[in-house]
Amino acid sequence: MELAELTALLTPDGLRLVDEIGAIDTPAEVATTVSRLRAAGLSPNLVSAAVGQARLRTRARQKFGEFADRMLFTRAGLEQATRLAIGARHAGRFRDAGFARVADLGCGIGGDALALAGIGLQVLAVDADEVTAALAAYNLAPFGDAAVVRHARAEEVSVDGVDAVWLDPARREAGHGATARVGAADWSPPLDWVFDLAGRLPAGIKLGPAFDRTRIPDGAEAQWISVDGSTIELVVWTGALARPGIRRAALVVRGGTAAELTASADAEDVAVRPLGAFVHEPEGAVIRARLIGEVARDLDAGMLAPGIAYLTSDAAVTSPFVQTFRVREQLPPDVKALSRALRERGIGTLEIKKRGVDVDPAALRTKLKLRGTAAATLILTRVGGTRMALLADRV
Repeated sequence: MELAELTALLTPDGLRLVDEIGAIDTPAEVATTVSRLRAAGLSPNLVSAAVGQARLRTRARQKFGEFADRMLFTRAGLEQATRLAIGARHAGRFRDAGFARVADLGCGIGGDALALAGIGLQVLAVDADEVTAALAAYNLAPFGDAAVVRHARAEEVSVDGVDAVWLDPARREAGHGATARVGAADWSPPLDWVFDLAGRLPAGIKLGPAFDRTRIPDGAEAQWISVDGSTIELVVWTGALARPGIRRAALVVRGGTAAELTASADAEDVAVRPLGAFVHEPEGAVIRARLIGEVARDLDAGMLAPGIAYLTSDAAVTSPFVQTFRVREQLPPDVKALSRALRERGIGTLEIKKRGVDVDPAALRTKLKLRGTAAATLILTRVGGTRMALLADRV
């Protein structure tokens, strides 16, 4: 979205038009709606902005639920925004620490600031991009003076009177549409500046889950977060926002239910053991936090192979921190033999899981030429230099 489109959109007629368009997503729906609105004599800028917003609102419901229907977005801003349910958990940590005034430095379209203001905190939201800051101001308008938005670079903003900060440095090149990732030296604000500020004020810093662990500040709490099977972020907490004695945490959310594993340091892995009746795949947050050993000991499980994040056990137990599969049998890993074995068992629906092997599940599924009405999971891995194919069922 450019300034001309934003100007056209932020009018009573523009906002009313977005509401009237309603849910829209497919290219065919977009083309039909654009043609209809242009035929009605509406300006190209208004049509482009309104249809774009209607489409983004439809996609945003995955992150913001019904709140998306009164928000405005850029494509890049929505992609980078924190899910509202996760933002609410972050906001609760500020409140529980006794803080009342929080600066969101790099607020994007205002998702995290929305969560902070929604639980009664005073928020100063700042973004370096003019269009993005304007959309954040619109999204936060219902909170009145409790949420102030400024168009400025984070480094230029005074944090006097602020209790704590939330920092989500932009890790992509500037833009409102599709953008490419940039190195840490080009983040906005720069990573060194972010960590310096976090050493002076209690802070929550949102980073990518693959962030270089060696750069996590000493004394900070590193919390990795997985939602419905995807590892979405790492949050580094400093000062009073870091929980005493906790340096590693894995928060796992599935279907609205949350569980968290915490430790004072990385956990030592357990020993390798032979294949048992069950295979467990740790959640991505657990793997990133290097807490696989903690989970394994709870399950009385061993590693299936060194350096590969599969556990195995004989006990019929599971946990929120793993996906568990009951092993039916071991099959030949050769594609032709594997295809024949699956057809003999009538398996037409196959979930393919893999670790430690170079396999494209989609391409393999095509080669297997599945037929039948049964369903199963195929686990592909490597043990001691040998490929292993396990037919299993989810527990």
